[in-house]
Amino acid sequence: MVEPSIAAVLAQLVPREPIFHRREFGTSREALEAMTDEAFWEIGASGRVYTRAFVIDNLIKRYRDPEPHDWPCRDFAISRLADGIYQLSYILEEPDRRTWRTTLWRNTSGGWKILFHQGTVIA
Repeated sequence: MVEPSIAAVLAQLVPREPIFHRREFGTSREALEAMTDEAFWEIGASGRVYTRAFVIDNLIKRYRDPEPHDWPCRDFAISRLADGIYQLSYILEEPDRRTWRTTLWRNTSGGWKILFHQGTVIA
């Protein structure tokens, strides 16, 4: 597989963030499993560690309600870590806090897969 330019990767990934809040990429269990790597895990802004199964189960419940706001993001930065692996970082502006977010993405023949995600509260 030929590696796309870093600008092309950025253009593909920015619309997907913040992950799990862009419902146009799917809200079913099947869609969530397809967009996450089997080894996916997350460190929440709370500092808690979440497994793929826990995240997906909670998302299925959350998707019953409308999104509480539009999840504005800014200051995106991207790095290529290895063949097909990219780190995307940005600031998420929530109504009651700002957090630095980072997502590790893998470019696969089946589309983009999320490997890891972390949120850190900005003091």
